[in-house]
Amino acid sequence: MPILFSDPEAIAEHIIRDVGTELVVGLPLGLGKANHIVNALYARAVADRSINLTLFSALTLEKPKPKSLLEQRFIGPVIDRLFGGYPDLAYADALHRGALPPNIKVIEFFFLAGQWLYQPFAQQHYISANYTHAASYLLSRGLNVVPQLVAKRVVDGVPRYSLSCNTDTTLDVLRARAQGRASFKLVGQVNSELPFMPGPGDLPADEFAAVLDSPDTDFPLFAPPSEPISDTKYAIGLHAAGLVRDGGTLQIGIGQVGDALAQGLVVRHRDNAQFHGIMQRLAPGTAQSAAAKTGPFEKGLYGVSEMLFEAFLGLIDAGILTRDIGGVVLHGAFFLGPQSFYRALREMGPEQLAQIQMMPVSFTNEIFGDEEGKRRARVDARFVNNAMMATLLGAAISDGLDNGQVVSGVGGQYNFVAQAFALEGARSVLALEATHQSGRQAQSNIRWSYGHETIPRHLRDIFVTEYGVADTRGKSDAGVIAAMLEVSDSRFQSELMRQAKDAGKLPRDHEIPAAHRENYPERISAALKPAREAGLLPSFPFGSDFTDVEQRLIPALQILQQAQRTPLQLAGLLWQGMRHPPDAADGECLARLGLDKPTHFAERAYRALVTAALQRSRGATHDPEKCEAVFQ
Repeated sequence: MPILFSDPEAIAEHIIRDVGTELVVGLPLGLGKANHIVNALYARAVADRSINLTLFSALTLEKPKPKSLLEQRFIGPVIDRLFGGYPDLAYADALHRGALPPNIKVIEFFFLAGQWLYQPFAQQHYISANYTHAASYLLSRGLNVVPQLVAKRVVDGVPRYSLSCNTDTTLDVLRARAQGRASFKLVGQVNSELPFMPGPGDLPADEFAAVLDSPDTDFPLFAPPSEPISDTKYAIGLHAAGLVRDGGTLQIGIGQVGDALAQGLVVRHRDNAQFHGIMQRLAPGTAQSAAAKTGPFEKGLYGVSEMLFEAFLGLIDAGILTRDIGGVVLHGAFFLGPQSFYRALREMGPEQLAQIQMMPVSFTNEIFGDEEGKRRARVDARFVNNAMMATLLGAAISDGLDNGQVVSGVGGQYNFVAQAFALEGARSVLALEATHQSGRQAQSNIRWSYGHETIPRHLRDIFVTEYGVADTRGKSDAGVIAAMLEVSDSRFQSELMRQAKDAGKLPRDHEIPAAHRENYPERISAALKPAREAGLLPSFPFGSDFTDVEQRLIPALQILQQAQRTPLQLAGLLWQGMRHPPDAADGECLARLGLDKPTHFAERAYRALVTAALQRSRGATHDPEKCEAVFQ
């Protein structure tokens, strides 16, 4: 049985006494970090330079840090409400300040998107790794401690512990330990809010060397709120939903496109005629609209995804994820989501919860190991993941910039692309927005070339933007370029086509078909407007932790954020807000930001700006995109 502790410093002392002063600590990705134990080990190493502490990790979670007055007014109460009791990881703060002691190293293989850009230590110690290779890298470095957040259950008077949110690499290194290929101490920290998940992550107590279990170290789980889905992301998700075959298999990557895809599948299943109409409006007069899968799910889907999030539960509730493999409709390797997601898992009945099994990442992300069984299960698989950019020749850029800076990480993307080529009937679907805003100008996310690649062009398959689907598998270079041009933003098509022709990769007489020369954001918004107004495409399809007032504020703050890119637009908002005072409907929103009774010039200016933005958000159809910088 493990030694039980109620004090983090005491368990840290026990670990050091048992393992020694050369600590190689593997932290689970994301939610599963045992924060109190990690902080206690870090504090000991800070105080005693004879201790060498190496922390291997991925996806270090941090509370949002608002900057401007308006961000502080809006996000501050949300942070207090959702993250107030979450203990910060001390090593992350030291990394940001450049104050990590020389005897401590932090090495990650996946970053929260954009979190460590231009942070030299984090960038220099990053390991570029496929998710399935992370465990082997840990073992090769001499892993000797794995502290993990766990759920606890007592069965017949005997405690059991669930790895719950992070079976991903922990089960793989435990298998290596059982085979004699590793020697490390598994240390648990009990959390009362963590769902106890059945399956191979349900472990007997004797797997653990020590367990921290005390009300004083219990804490609310990190619960990022669901974000509103923009028209752009809905269009991408709907196009992707038209690629999913009934009776097939589904994997979805991190991001709001996943929510949009799931809601698109729900509309397709429950209101087939409406889905068909949406697709016709999104891709009028194209071969894609005729080829899209629009039927309901009679056979149902089977889910196998490294990440589980709330949208998957929505697919179960909608009767879409029903194709079971050995009684399981959904296999995953880690999960992260809002409070409602964790609560839903905790409150599920045993029979329903048994349909969701947490597995090692070697199971979800690879076909090796019971290959025959996986091939039978993963029929007509659609692996849907996100990219930042793509080239006209079909390479994808998903994790970094051409100057070497890492934005996030490869994670499991390559794993799923490889599966798409290894499994019969499977396809890799890489989703990206056609443009991004850089200062005052839009820039194309589809480039002629780029100095970094995540997925090389010889593994090109399907790309989806808000403007449609580019099926590039097995096509010639000219055919791929033509397909990618058709899903590019029309503001950039001519220049992209010129570059391809100048390089001799596209015939001089090539022309983009007329049906694809109207790729503008306004067309997407107009195409989705009827479904938006009918309530088929809500901003928060699977619920929200934002209050009603906050949900009304988000589109207005997005308008204000866009206006800040251009002084003339900002001045126009300010003038409008000064000329047209707030009406009664705006009172709650202004009060929520503490602007109902301004006391100084800055507050009066913000009051006018927000008032005008609220008026515009009610009077126009626009993307309810979140303010990205606020949440990162």
